[in-house]
Amino acid sequence: MTQSYETAPPRARGRKGKDLLAVNIGNALEWFDWNIYAIFAPFFAAQFFVSEDPISSLLSTLAVFAVGFLMRPVGGWVFGRIADERGRRFSLTLAILLAAVGSLAIAVAPTFESVGAFAAVILLLARILQGLSHGGETGSAFTYLAEMAPKEKRGLWSSTPWLGVAAGTMLATGLGVLLTALFTADQMADFGWRIPFAVGAVLGLYAIYIRRTMSESDVHTAAKEAAGGERPTLSAVLAELGRERAALLRIVGLTISGVVAFYTWFIFAPGYAAREFGMDPNASLVAGLLGQSVFLLAVPVMGRLSDKWGRRPVLMVFAAGFALMAFPLEGMLSGNPLALFGTMAIGSVLLAANCAPLGAVFSELVPTRLRATIIGIGYATSGAIFGGTAPYLNTWLSSQSIHWIFVAYMVVLCLISALVIIKMPETKGTELR
Repeated sequence: MTQSYETAPPRARGRKGKDLLAVNIGNALEWFDWNIYAIFAPFFAAQFFVSEDPISSLLSTLAVFAVGFLMRPVGGWVFGRIADERGRRFSLTLAILLAAVGSLAIAVAPTFESVGAFAAVILLLARILQGLSHGGETGSAFTYLAEMAPKEKRGLWSSTPWLGVAAGTMLATGLGVLLTALFTADQMADFGWRIPFAVGAVLGLYAIYIRRTMSESDVHTAAKEAAGGERPTLSAVLAELGRERAALLRIVGLTISGVVAFYTWFIFAPGYAAREFGMDPNASLVAGLLGQSVFLLAVPVMGRLSDKWGRRPVLMVFAAGFALMAFPLEGMLSGNPLALFGTMAIGSVLLAANCAPLGAVFSELVPTRLRATIIGIGYATSGAIFGGTAPYLNTWLSSQSIHWIFVAYMVVLCLISALVIIKMPETKGTELR
């Protein structure tokens, strides 16, 4: 018989609200730190990678972006084990600390002109640090919120990290709008690109403070007490992961299409429109910001619908919808800011259907004792392989005038996710084990 750990005495409603806020403020700042790199890459690429071809410099900078993603599975494992052994709160606090340190390192990093190739090494190390942090953030945040949520509202509560994702990304995009309006292109390339990284480092201090005040997960505490405080050996953990491989593969299958769509239509689209269609950079960022706001509104709706309809129907809205809409959305995109807003708005609604149920689904698929580890590894690995390479592939295929291949690639990933959704059990309303 599978044991449920949701019978632990619940915290007061006010305490839960404060903990919910602390997780998501920290999550927003973590995503702000992560995404300012992609948004401001066109401005600082030539400062670290010297080339007469601006596309080559940008591709080199995006390659470092991808390296940060490759560290996310390592972060998913390390922080997942920390969260499952030391607690969710400790893991989340440590993750935001590393993210702030990485942003500070980039903010003060010397350029190629000052120290030569060593500048790129500093950039790479800072991004590796942020990759470790980001890999640990998602698994721990999903786990913590799913465990503290009322069972009948788990989909809604577990969707809230995506509000942090949207808020952090919009804050990064909004800062891009402000800075490109205040400074010339030369000023942005000279010093303006450093400002968002400095802001991220400062805001990180606040996130560290509020996360230190969080309560520990009742479900995690109950599971640790039931285990008698015994720490599993590495071989025992690996054996358990092997037994849970079906759930791990489902997490990967549900993630691969969403991360590519997210980084393509939510993060990368404004820069793509400016570069490929000659849209004014400031106008593209404004249109992008408005498009991202639709996601912010759609996420809680989709999270609540997953509590009413079930996880599978909502997830299928994205997988089937994006498979059908990927090429039409690509055809709608042009140099008109309204077109960019429209495509991003449609993409945001579909993305919300993918993202909102994930925290609940992942947590309902795996046991408490390894929940953060399995979610961290599965989600971070998918993000690394598929999400981290998306901007690079998008840029390179566009430069070769074969961008349609990238769109077809997204469709295939959506069809794979649809197959996973069809084959998986419905988890709505299940007890956390």
